[in-house]
Amino acid sequence: MVRNKILAPLSLLFLAGAIVMMFLVILAGVTRATPLDETYFLRADTSGITGARPTTQWTYFHVCSPGNVNCGGPWPDPPVGWAWDSDTENVPTGLAGSYGGDTTSSYYYYMWRFGWVFYLLGLFFTVIAFFIGILAYFGRLGAAISGLTSLTALFFFTLAASLMTATFVKMRNEFRSAGRSAGVGSYSFGFTWAALTCLTIATALFFLGWLGAKRDGGYTGGRFRRRRSVRSRQSYDAGGHRVKDNYA
Repeated sequence: MVRNKILAPLSLLFLAGAIVMMFLVILAGVTRATPLDETYFLRADTSGITGARPTTQWTYFHVCSPGNVNCGGPWPDPPVGWAWDSDTENVPTGLAGSYGGDTTSSYYYYMWRFGWVFYLLGLFFTVIAFFIGILAYFGRLGAAISGLTSLTALFFFTLAASLMTATFVKMRNEFRSAGRSAGVGSYSFGFTWAALTCLTIATALFFLGWLGAKRDGGYTGGRFRRRRSVRSRQSYDAGGHRVKDNYA
């Protein structure tokens, strides 16, 4: 119990940090305030592409110009090809296709679609784990339930971070191969992988609290059994005859 009173607050602290960083990534594009104006997945030179901005940055809900200006409307899971017109020219090879209104290739359409959904699921279960995590303060069962919930969040968010990285790093390479400047966003990637680290630590701490409480319980039982065995031995005299402990 004492162990959980230390580990549970630490776990909640790491979960809170993960939630804040996830929200910073998700809310990127909604305002020009720092650091949200620099929180993007990819920024690339899209000049000369029909219907595209001179420079485009992709965020969770928006496609914008640098500094979160000239943003398109918010949309859940926006295809990456919405940065330009459909059936346009001068798009780097591999990016354009018949998906997302004839703007996006199947690879980028589905990779980011699943990444986008898993990111949201990771946030959802992390928030649930934060509130359930209060139970870890009160005992072993609460720590186990909190650990399982946090592990579920970790599973979905690991998928989200992996798909996000695969999508936008490869997309950056497509732009560079076409002779265009492009770079992934250090804030979005930093917040995402830092949140994943916090979530991993919180999950480990929950399970440490559960295992520690289990070991503490076992030790107490062993000590009780040893005390009984000592009294049992004391109830016999040197000749092997049973006598009362308080016999005079």
